[in-house]
Amino acid sequence: MPEANSVKIVTSAANATIKLVRALDDKKHRRETGLYVAEGLRTALTAEEQGIYPETLIFSTELKDHPKLKEYTARCLARGIDCIEAGNQAMEKIARRDNPQGVIGIYRIGWQRLEDFAPQPQSCLIALQMIRDPGNLGTIMRTADAVGAEGIVLIDDCCDPFSIEAVRASMGSIFAMKLARARFADFNAWRRKQGGMLVGTSLRASEDYRKVDYKGPVFLLMGNEQAGLPAEYEDACDARVRIPMRGSADSLNVAVATAIVLYEINRKSL
Repeated sequence: MPEANSVKIVTSAANATIKLVRALDDKKHRRETGLYVAEGLRTALTAEEQGIYPETLIFSTELKDHPKLKEYTARCLARGIDCIEAGNQAMEKIARRDNPQGVIGIYRIGWQRLEDFAPQPQSCLIALQMIRDPGNLGTIMRTADAVGAEGIVLIDDCCDPFSIEAVRASMGSIFAMKLARARFADFNAWRRKQGGMLVGTSLRASEDYRKVDYKGPVFLLMGNEQAGLPAEYEDACDARVRIPMRGSADSLNVAVATAIVLYEINRKSL
């Protein structure tokens, strides 16, 4: 038997941990286990910068002598984290065909409550309503991290931020973001107690997003990719803004639109 603080070598695709990684592709299994998968050494090191370590680290035999990976593995072992060197057969079972990675971490899902947020006068918090594309959600997490947003609240039935697609698109920013789930009524009641303003984007709005006097904390509400915000959600906003467009396109990708407005809010809060 290997020592508790040594790397375990796994060659079989039938290994229980290898099977777990595959099972975590499924949202139901992520919900039941409270675990999710993040790929890549760069992502693992980004998580470490936030003080977050995997519950299990898996890496390819081909990368075992990578200097940064060896150093990272040693730090994980020192913390009592299970570290597995996976042979080709095992690694092929869990590697993504479109973008194979030689390092995979199994992490604990961490949801926050609304009460865990502490918006300050210069803060911006993002609320996303029924975002269905995990790539969009991951990109929004990355942008939110870039502007130093307070966090993200998922309203109604959004896609899972802990899916492999969303985690990958976040480029490690999922480890820096506070994430919460809420019904709109609960979110709106909570944000009213914080002061500031709720800003919603809408194609029906007449106010240019660049001309608004954003009074923090700002709560930016973005709607579903196809339908936008429901009318009653728009009515709850203190300001409804639009992004002017000159071409023939009638709308912008929600991740792009979020980034545009976020950077304007950030510019005016500096």
